[in-house]
Amino acid sequence: MTTSTRGTARVPAVLVLEDGRIFRGRAYGAVGVTFGEAVFSTGMTGYQETLTDPSYHRQVVVMTAPHVGNTGVNDEDPESGRIWVAGYVVRDPARVPSNWRSRRSLDEELVSQGVVGISGIDTRALTRHLRERGAMRVGIFSGNALPDDGTMLAEVRQAPEMTGADLSAEVATKEAYVVPAIGTKKFTVAAVDLGIKGMTPHRMAERGIEVHVLPATATVEDVYAVNPDGVFFSNGPGDPATADHPVSVMKAVLERGTPLFGICFGNQILGRALGFGTYKLKYGHRGINQPVQDRTTGKVEVTAHNHGFAVDAPLDRVSDTPYGRAEVSHVCLNDQVVEGLQLLDRPAFSVQYHPEAAAGPHDAAYLFDRFTALMEGQRA
Repeated sequence: MTTSTRGTARVPAVLVLEDGRIFRGRAYGAVGVTFGEAVFSTGMTGYQETLTDPSYHRQVVVMTAPHVGNTGVNDEDPESGRIWVAGYVVRDPARVPSNWRSRRSLDEELVSQGVVGISGIDTRALTRHLRERGAMRVGIFSGNALPDDGTMLAEVRQAPEMTGADLSAEVATKEAYVVPAIGTKKFTVAAVDLGIKGMTPHRMAERGIEVHVLPATATVEDVYAVNPDGVFFSNGPGDPATADHPVSVMKAVLERGTPLFGICFGNQILGRALGFGTYKLKYGHRGINQPVQDRTTGKVEVTAHNHGFAVDAPLDRVSDTPYGRAEVSHVCLNDQVVEGLQLLDRPAFSVQYHPEAAAGPHDAAYLFDRFTALMEGQRA
């Protein structure tokens, strides 16, 4: 049950981590109770895209930037039809938004969609805590009559963990739809929606690709019913160890040798299809300022990330897989986490980050061109 904080900005709120650490502040957005996995995002901008990214389903996002909400909320930048974060944590929310595209305040948007948040806490201390202890379950409680600390902590510890969570079908489209090519149509792509962001098919459409977005439950027959020149597997939430169905579909695509591109969750799906394992990162990568090296060119990119799991593949050698040789194509320069895979004998590759960059830098836009080049090569 949630209610508005509009006009009641002094409503008390408490953030309780599963290890017992407590932060006290003020309600922001809706008043009520929410639970999720506490994660932090290092982006200085792009809060609207972050909130509406389906990959953040069941996560309580802590913004490391202290001032949030300055540009309000518009109707052009959402990455999906709703806010997906389970809760929102900011230090110093804007009192009055100021931007020519703004239609309402961030607080109003959070209230209208029932998103419980907290403001006025030391987000730097909270971020440092999560870096040291790792991402963990959290609850935000707001209202004028809150339970005692022990009761709130017990409720947090009863909430489901992210490990083992199968969430992609909860955020994916239920019905297939088409994003038409912009200008002359050159290719058709079947995109398996595991939590796709709106900018991703748009980036492909800009390159003359007609994108058929399919539900996460799509079968191999559904994929090939659209007669695709290429197949795309999107980003999405949850534990890739649970994604047996997308893995089986990807294996079938690899068997046929259709050009294949995956991002984020799609990278983890490719890793599993090739026989690699996946594991949960201590606190993950989230934000729009993560340095990644493309090992195929040596180029370093500043990239947009949102992932708490990673592929366990060797960095120092080429691996033999059921579909030929594979190698790690991209690596995070902060911690050497695998950020991309590519097959050397079939037209398939993936990256762990978000090349559509909404929000974020455009350093990785070339990956859509690389996908287009694979389809061109296959057609030739």
